[in-house]
Amino acid sequence: MHDLDAAFGAFALALATVWVATPIAGRIAWRIGAIDLPRERGLHMLPTPRLGGLALLVGIVASGLVFLEPGKETYAILGGAVVIALVGAADDVLELGADVKLAGQGLAALVPVLSGVRVETFTLPFLGHIELGTFLPYVVTVLGIVAVMNMVNFIDGVDGLAAGVCTIAGLALGVIALSLDRTSAGLLAVITAGGALGYLRHGFHPATIFLGDSGSNLLGYLLATVAVGGALKTNAVVALVFPLVILAVPILDSGFVIAKRVKYRKPVYRADSEHFHHRFARIGFSQKRTVLYLYAWTLSLAALALALRFVPYSQDDGTLNPEWAAVIGGFFLAAFAASIYLVLVLEILKFRRFRERQLRRQADTGEIEALSDSEIEAEIEREVETGEFEAV
Repeated sequence: MHDLDAAFGAFALALATVWVATPIAGRIAWRIGAIDLPRERGLHMLPTPRLGGLALLVGIVASGLVFLEPGKETYAILGGAVVIALVGAADDVLELGADVKLAGQGLAALVPVLSGVRVETFTLPFLGHIELGTFLPYVVTVLGIVAVMNMVNFIDGVDGLAAGVCTIAGLALGVIALSLDRTSAGLLAVITAGGALGYLRHGFHPATIFLGDSGSNLLGYLLATVAVGGALKTNAVVALVFPLVILAVPILDSGFVIAKRVKYRKPVYRADSEHFHHRFARIGFSQKRTVLYLYAWTLSLAALALALRFVPYSQDDGTLNPEWAAVIGGFFLAAFAASIYLVLVLEILKFRRFRERQLRRQADTGEIEALSDSEIEAEIEREVETGEFEAV
């Protein structure tokens, strides 16, 4: 009960602090020129201040100092949060190079890792307990934290998307961590969720301030440290699954974009317009509708992770409980159906229908030369493959 009271208090303090501090951060951003101007690959139409992450940092540190247990790991996590938020703020103002940002991310990740927040052992189904040895835990954990930072940064391209996804992910990871008696990680997770929700008061469409790199990197850093301390450091067989499922939306988005860049021999660090939210915009989705659909997808995946943790689908000896296994199957099917619906139907099939009608209409009005059915099909196939097409 004490942990639950502390979780509610930590969540509320972070939410209220960020809610109040965000407009102040916006005024600072206007004064120092940390402004995101409309650009070709962006989805906003007006100049918008960037430094929402500084308000988020204030709320995280304030709530963390009050509710997290004092100690080396706590101070290191909060110290790393300060480092990554300041690196991100510098990028928001000065637009740092990719190598400098990556070095800053690595430095921020190294701070908690050196204090003991690292994955040294974990358990995999059928493989059992795995030891990483002496030096590998440092490398693997730093790389993992940096990877999650960039994944969250990648999805921060439409009003409220990153903050909303991280709110859902933080709450789910918090519940799981608390249930595994990882109190510090659980409290940090709900603090992260509370801070992200407090920012959403100002960052949901139409946003009056953006998270900026200071905020998106900070959220990714916090969720990664929560995953390390709250799930991966336990002996639960499905512990590795929890963060992978809960963070599936940014993971899939990043994987899709990086694979596309590698395929067309483009630098993986160069920004483009191939993220899920860009592709949704190209088939006619508004920012708000895009965000709500991706929230729903994240919720379905978070529900699956929570079901895996709490539904008693197997006995202690590994024997499946048929009724509860069917419940898990229902959660899995719901998450799988949401994934297929968004990635396939909305991204591809709906685009094909819209684009076919558009090409026929352009041919009828004389905007383009008349095309046969096979030529239309070939053109659409090319556009789906390359991502190069007009807004529908």
